[in-house]
Amino acid sequence: MSDGTGRSALSLSVPDLFYLVALVALVTGLVVPIRLPRDAGTWLRYAADTYVCACALFVLGWVALFGTLYHRSGESPTEFSLELLYPLIDIVFVCGALPFVLGAARGHRRLAWMGYGALTAIAGADIVSTFVRLDGGGPADDPSDILRLAGLLLLLLVPWTGPAAEPDLPVDDIPADVEVEGEECGRMIGPGIAPAAVAAAAALFIAGHSLTGRNGLEPGISIAAGSAALVLIARLAGLLRENDALRQAVETGEEHFRALSESINDAVLICDLDATVQYASAGALRMYHYTSDELLGRPLNELVHPEDVPQVQAVFTEFLDEQAGLGGPDDVLRVSCRVRAADGTWLPTESTISRYSGSDGTPARLLVTTRDLSERAALQRQVAHLTFHDGLTGLPNRAYFEERTREVLSRQPSGGKVAVVFVDLDGFTAVNDSEGHAAGDQVLAQAARRLRANVLSDDTVARWGGDEFAVLVQLPPDDGETRATVELAGRLLRVLSVDPYQVGDKHIVLTASVGIAFAGDDEEPAAAADGGRRLRRTAADLLRNGDLAMARAKEIGGGRVEVYAPHMHADVVRRLELGSDLQAALAEEQFAVEFQPVVDLGTSRVTGVEALLRWWRGNEAVPPEEFIGPAEESGLMVPLGNWVLREACREVARWRGDSWDVGVSVNFTARQIAAPRFVESVAAVLEETGLAPSALTLEVREEVLVEDAGQNVARLSELRDLGVRLAIDDFGTGYASLAYLGQLPVDIIKIDPSFVAGLGSDETLTLLTRTIVRLGSDFGLTVVAEGIERPEQLELLREMGCPRGQGFLVARPMAAGRVESLVRTNLAARNRPGDVALPLPG
Repeated sequence: MSDGTGRSALSLSVPDLFYLVALVALVTGLVVPIRLPRDAGTWLRYAADTYVCACALFVLGWVALFGTLYHRSGESPTEFSLELLYPLIDIVFVCGALPFVLGAARGHRRLAWMGYGALTAIAGADIVSTFVRLDGGGPADDPSDILRLAGLLLLLLVPWTGPAAEPDLPVDDIPADVEVEGEECGRMIGPGIAPAAVAAAAALFIAGHSLTGRNGLEPGISIAAGSAALVLIARLAGLLRENDALRQAVETGEEHFRALSESINDAVLICDLDATVQYASAGALRMYHYTSDELLGRPLNELVHPEDVPQVQAVFTEFLDEQAGLGGPDDVLRVSCRVRAADGTWLPTESTISRYSGSDGTPARLLVTTRDLSERAALQRQVAHLTFHDGLTGLPNRAYFEERTREVLSRQPSGGKVAVVFVDLDGFTAVNDSEGHAAGDQVLAQAARRLRANVLSDDTVARWGGDEFAVLVQLPPDDGETRATVELAGRLLRVLSVDPYQVGDKHIVLTASVGIAFAGDDEEPAAAADGGRRLRRTAADLLRNGDLAMARAKEIGGGRVEVYAPHMHADVVRRLELGSDLQAALAEEQFAVEFQPVVDLGTSRVTGVEALLRWWRGNEAVPPEEFIGPAEESGLMVPLGNWVLREACREVARWRGDSWDVGVSVNFTARQIAAPRFVESVAAVLEETGLAPSALTLEVREEVLVEDAGQNVARLSELRDLGVRLAIDDFGTGYASLAYLGQLPVDIIKIDPSFVAGLGSDETLTLLTRTIVRLGSDFGLTVVAEGIERPEQLELLREMGCPRGQGFLVARPMAAGRVESLVRTNLAARNRPGDVALPLPG
């Protein structure tokens, strides 16, 4: 029916179709962003709720509005039902869209409610328009356009309204079927009590307007109301079953929680918000050794260490304030404190605290999970001890000693002194090599006990490393502070050297080298602004100086005490500079070889020359005693010695080619002899230069043949088998005994210059020199006297029968060119090929 006052379901036009499509599109816009459920049960519950809600609203509308119009209209039930088609569609859309609006994604709920408001306004407009049309009113009497305009305005505002930030709900207030993490789209949820409320209102209207005894649509209305009631009853039964299942699940979860808390070793407590214990797990009773009655009802602050109570209370207060402000569901409190056990000991613990709600509806409480950190704390203490102490001796180690030195220097009293004493065991390496490292460990442990027993309690004894120890001495400000430290060093030297060390059934006697350094001996006053860095440098300098003094004591023979002097540091710096300069000197060919003649003392004939290494740094000659040591330490002595050997052999081979029958002596160190392929390298030089092996003499010091004699003697014997001759340089300094001389594979012995220097003035040295000459003759060895500088020395050596000699009196070291000039001059003067003689006194 259509009377020009509005739309009629009996005469749908094209605008009506657009209107219906728009309505469907609006509802679809509310549904599309929602994650739809996949289980049939949810869809059944959704259909039941929508049906009950729609039926209830229809009954309310019929009783309040359309029932009276139906009786006045005189239309058939079918025609009147078609007139109500738009309101019925609107009611179904409104009820069906409600669960999707309630489940809108967080931050998009405002937009969803604006769309739902537009849908409700349009539905209300359709109901008003239908009522006015059926009541006989005209377009002027129809106010529905106002509602439609309001709905359109809401839709127009949607694009201009961005997503709203909404506060998170506490975890206890979030429904179980709502996703709270990573939520990009919402999910459909039930409309709650809305269908039941609408159904109850409809029931009241039906009770007040009895429909019995009437015809037409009243039976259909009764059927709709009755079926809605039946569906509602079925829905309520389903809700009761779900509620029972949820309650059982909660009770099961509570039982599982209790079982879990009882089975773990951590302590689990449930407390009121005022931190009073209401539940304690078996782990808590085991950890703290309390009974259940002693813990329940007891405030936690009575168990926390008094020093930790303020910190724990402050953190608790902050945590509860955050929870009261609806903090996120992941908010937990972690706190570390000491807790008193039943025996009065304080246990280090770490606790995690969060809110906890039971299944019986009790208000929120605190769930406290505590872990005992006693074992970890003990392990940390052990690690700290091992980090700063030596595992063998139990003494503090180097790291601790350095830190302790900085600490003592930082609080050094005005006028007070701080000193360090460094101690090194002489000959300890031989103990390890001969008796094994286990024996060496026993020696170190005994030395540590002796040191610790002979220092004051305020002094610090530490193992510096290897067989070195260090003592930090704090001295009172008096005049005898230096003397007291020197006396302490002497006492330590005696206790380490006098009594032998017991290793199994053996007694091992060792000496020690002791160095002393005082703080501030070579320091300038530090500026206040640079105090920290200056303090670190001062401590490092003090330790360095003590180590240098100890090294100096060891260098000059050991078994003595040395006090640091500034020149020690300067010597070390100079040696380091020389070591770095040696590399460049070798590459730039700053080295040269000089030759010192060796003569037959009876005939003055030159029988050979000794090759001597010289270093010219610019126009300055560096003394050999200054650079030979650094070259040996840096490892440059091996390539440098090979270079000297090659140059010397080349020159002498050329001289021999000019009919001068002369040999050459070259000095070798222990490091050179121990170098890989030593024998092969010497043989290669002889082959390269063409020098006969018998013309080459290798000079080595006594200690080379005595220390590590096996390998060194074996290699030198191989060269001797090739025809090379072997000489002992500086013989008589104490390494090789005279009785042992016949067992060494040598051809020549060279008397040390210190013996020759005493000839004629020292009867003992004269006697020793005479003995060496006679013993060399008895063993068939050639004896060469070194360091002849005075005529009386020459006469005594001739009188003793010493066959050969060299020294400044005979000839000074000279370059190869001067040697050649000397050779030519003598050959021309004597006219005897291959025989060169030098003029000697007497």
